[in-house]
Amino acid sequence: MSGRAMSNASESLRVVHVMRAPLGGLFRHVCDLAQGQHQAGLKVGIVMGEAPRDPVSVARLRDMAGACELGIHVMPMSRMPGLGDVTNLLRLYEHTRRLGAEIIHGHGAKGGAYVRVLPRLAGGFRFYTPHGGSLHFDAKSLKGRLFFAAERLMRGRTDGFIFESEFGLRTFFEKVGDPIAPAIVIHNGVTEADSVPVSSEEDAADFVFIGELRALKGVGTLIEAMGLLKDAAHLRIVGSGAERECFEAMARKAPHNVRIDFMGPLPAREGFALGRVVVLPSHHESMPYVALEAAAAGVPLIAAHVGGVPEIFGPDASRLVAPGDPAALASALAHATGNPDDMRLLAARLRQRVTTDFSAARMAEGVTEFYRTRLDPVTRCNSGKAANASGVRFREGVSS
Repeated sequence: MSGRAMSNASESLRVVHVMRAPLGGLFRHVCDLAQGQHQAGLKVGIVMGEAPRDPVSVARLRDMAGACELGIHVMPMSRMPGLGDVTNLLRLYEHTRRLGAEIIHGHGAKGGAYVRVLPRLAGGFRFYTPHGGSLHFDAKSLKGRLFFAAERLMRGRTDGFIFESEFGLRTFFEKVGDPIAPAIVIHNGVTEADSVPVSSEEDAADFVFIGELRALKGVGTLIEAMGLLKDAAHLRIVGSGAERECFEAMARKAPHNVRIDFMGPLPAREGFALGRVVVLPSHHESMPYVALEAAAAGVPLIAAHVGGVPEIFGPDASRLVAPGDPAALASALAHATGNPDDMRLLAARLRQRVTTDFSAARMAEGVTEFYRTRLDPVTRCNSGKAANASGVRFREGVSS
């Protein structure tokens, strides 16, 4: 369906996206989605739990201002449940009622909880995209059991689940159960700007990591792997995070043949140019934008076999590395430095796959079409057919 056709069918829709932290892939997803929906004629607003702090996110939010006719609002949210959530729910209730929101779309564990716990008197259909979020918890841990119990309770307050990877949908079934409400898989996508090739700088490092500085992202595993290399190697780490000092301490203990630089946060494409090979060593992911963006830009990529990354690599998924395994990662790093032609061929195959199959425009169209299948009493009876028309995978809320 073209953007114009979708606009004619949906131009009156008023959509509010709710999330906690404006950073990382979740924030990129919400911005791409809001921008695409705005271009299709929808009226869009964003509610977030904090103002962005790093310059990359600040710039992205500034660029979004013109697309958010319903405004961008900050409503402080803690990461974990607390008494402040009660006040926030009242504020969100008043806010969505005042905006006349027809669609309230929660992103991540916190945004999804707010949207679904919100009293029905606030109006609007409730949609939820987990983005990994609580799905990364161990189902046997106390925290995991509590979060998954809450997810089971909130299924009945959800009008539609939108997963950005097959991995996300599969994990929900395994850890939570049947979504009950209709569920759909719509992959994250890249824009035409993302597809412009990026060339490495003349003094580029051998490897570059781009992302949040957290143990979950495998930064420690990457530093350990660098220490196992026999030849001289240079790594640049791009990003920010609360655990930076810990990783800097690890880097100072690296052997003399290894150089590790911390560059701070930068736009992804600027970061790509700082290294010859992008490394994504995450322990957990859903559908990481860094992998999509690197592949679209034609930059050689080493990644861990986690989350939806195999869906990006497709036939080349056998090239992925076991997560949390410094020795396996070191082997992949050594192969990359010794076989640049092989890495360039892999990069060319990934670029062709991503630019063909992962589109931000189609993502926005697919999500909006799914909204329509839930809003329209006629298409709700035939929602599988309508969703498949957008080139996305649809499943009714029953296991199969």
